[in-house]
Amino acid sequence: MNDEAPRERASIIMLSDVVCPWCYVGLMELEKLQENFPIDVHWSPFLLDPTVPPEGRPQTPYNKPGDPPTPVEERAERLGIHFTRGRTFRPNSHLALEAAMYASEAGIDDKPLHRALYKAHFDDLEDVSDVDVLVRIGAENGLNADELRDVLETRRYQEAVDDAIGWAQSIGVTAVPTFIIDERHGVVGAQEYEVLERVMLQLGYEKHPPVAADA
Repeated sequence: MNDEAPRERASIIMLSDVVCPWCYVGLMELEKLQENFPIDVHWSPFLLDPTVPPEGRPQTPYNKPGDPPTPVEERAERLGIHFTRGRTFRPNSHLALEAAMYASEAGIDDKPLHRALYKAHFDDLEDVSDVDVLVRIGAENGLNADELRDVLETRRYQEAVDDAIGWAQSIGVTAVPTFIIDERHGVVGAQEYEVLERVMLQLGYEKHPPVAADA
């Protein structure tokens, strides 16, 4: 039992890649956690597959239309998200990670952008390495389109993303999603919500009081 006074606010760094299916699942679990606990979320990039060339590469769809749902598809459906089958191209996600880092530093609520990038890749089968696609998604989620285009075309955040990926590797991160709580507690993988809640309680954080129904 934790006898210490409740802690006020947690900081959670989510290391992830927008082409990682389990990261999409992990994002949804993190959003549920934010509804119940006082949390500041920060994003940190990680390349799921650094062997993908900048121009991307063809891929054979993993599942046929009639195949039974995979574990990640089943989990996604329970969380209200969808994975469309039939992908024949694997994009390099570095530019998308650069767009996400720019958004984090632009002072907007960047959670909708992250969700939109995942949806574009997994549900709409869009190419998230395409500047036009990223500019459109960014503009739809609070970013200035012209400035974002300049950021991506000049690769203003390329080195910063590489440095952040290097930092993740230096602290031993080998799989995503990984959640780092208060800069010292790590949770690896797209854990079920109940696991994340238990960790928060063990660390001394209290759940928000329930919102009273309107009279």
